[in-house]
Amino acid sequence: MCLVRELCNDMRVLSKQTLKKFWESEPRHLVAKGPLESWHEEAKAAKWKHPNDLKSTYRNASVLKNGRIVFNIKGNDYRLVVSINYVISNVYVCWVGTHEDYDKIDAETVRCT
Repeated sequence: MCLVRELCNDMRVLSKQTLKKFWESEPRHLVAKGPLESWHEEAKAAKWKHPNDLKSTYRNASVLKNGRIVFNIKGNDYRLVVSINYVISNVYVCWVGTHEDYDKIDAETVRCT
């Protein structure tokens, strides 16, 4: 574990609670728990310094402007929108939902936690 944030390379994911609230929100979303937890662990261990690093692991992720990234979760049944600050290695969870609900939001402006 890195104790001095400025010297850390691993990403800090803020916040897992948003993911948990989603999979606990309805019984039908519980199937997203495993894939979201896997993404969370992979993201925490990542050393992303720019979008190309991320795309080497997540080829199907969509890179939007202003550091926004959209991940396909559980075979594209769900979408996860995050904002990444590569300089300080922070990943902010902005939104998680079904593919159908994703079509109703603006991924570039949805509020992050």
